[in-house]
Amino acid sequence: MTSTTPPAPQIDGAALLNEVEAFHRRFNVFPGEAAFVAVTLWDAHAHLIECFETTPRIAFLSPEPGSGKSRALEIVELLTPRPVATVSASANALYRLVDSAEGLPTVLFDEVDTIFGPRAGADEALRGFLNAGYRRIGGALRCVGEGSNQNAQVFDSYCAVAMAGLGSLPNTVLTRAVIVRMRKRAPNEKVEPYRQRTHEKQGHALRDRLAKWADTVRDRVANAWPEMPEGVTDRPADVWEPLLAVADAAGGDWPARARAACVELISAAHDNDESSIGIRLLTDLRDKVFCGADRMPTAAIIECLLRMDDGLWGDLDDKPINSRTLGRLLGQYVTQANKPIKSRGIRTPSGFPKGYYAEDLADAWVRYCPPPPGESATSATSATPQVSRGESVADTATAIRHTSAETATQPVLAG
Repeated sequence: MTSTTPPAPQIDGAALLNEVEAFHRRFNVFPGEAAFVAVTLWDAHAHLIECFETTPRIAFLSPEPGSGKSRALEIVELLTPRPVATVSASANALYRLVDSAEGLPTVLFDEVDTIFGPRAGADEALRGFLNAGYRRIGGALRCVGEGSNQNAQVFDSYCAVAMAGLGSLPNTVLTRAVIVRMRKRAPNEKVEPYRQRTHEKQGHALRDRLAKWADTVRDRVANAWPEMPEGVTDRPADVWEPLLAVADAAGGDWPARARAACVELISAAHDNDESSIGIRLLTDLRDKVFCGADRMPTAAIIECLLRMDDGLWGDLDDKPINSRTLGRLLGQYVTQANKPIKSRGIRTPSGFPKGYYAEDLADAWVRYCPPPPGESATSATSATPQVSRGESVADTATAIRHTSAETATQPVLAG
């Protein structure tokens, strides 16, 4: 009579991710539940990185020191496979590390602001490593050998990368990352003191269990096409697809929590994105300046922008926006005829001022701006001049300057 080995007990993925999240909560204070969900899924995805076409970076950023960024990296280090922590590394060393036979590392960059900050100088090779390694097909072509005996060789760069630093990062890195904006702990926010001798063993035990669970779902995750939340496409979808695939494999309430976190963190990243001032300008022109008008003189546009409550356009690079800056920003975009957006003359009974036409901006509005707000365009803002086709616009800017606060909510028409 032959004996059979009983099958190994099935690992409850949802319960395991709950434990990983609870471990983070012992030592980290993240800005909301969405961040805890994202970091937990990121830890797990590092064990399944071979299953994905992309691996999102995760970036712990804060405006001030002492916000828990380094501690977040320390806990991530305990939970991820083959971690390599560094505050300074050359791109060539990292390429060789990734290309080694020991398996893909999890690279953890602390003080990344010293690499990409304003005093860091040129470090395009390292930036190239981070950008190329986001996709499995990424890599670097390098010459190897001695003297004249050189051969070209492609080095892989695909690996999981977590970063922590002050301020922000280059847009090419941010758009490939899940961004967790850290804050100093409030007096009522308490964490457990971290002691490596004690807690390292606990973290490694969770790491090993994550690795075993990953082995049980590897085939399912590799063939998964997770459903994206509505409106999540392109680069954000690439970033979140691995995390949602992990959540779906875990089950429980993780699929729903993951998609809620996805929407929240993508929205927060857009709210804090200072890299695309042009998109902000286009959106403000559509929703708060033109508001259905087919043309606007430059002077009227500038006046409207400067009257906006948020003050952005009144303090752009330490000075108010002017016609030259407006032209430079809009000139980055093109019309439907694929020509740069430029000011044009607007024929009026009393003059021929320079201005912009909605038809020139329309293609950029569709391609770059978020959907218009639900309310009607005419109620989207106050003190917005409305100039319809055929009406004189020569006195619009003057009319704005003389509009009183009591009548600012009414559109100003040049007669």
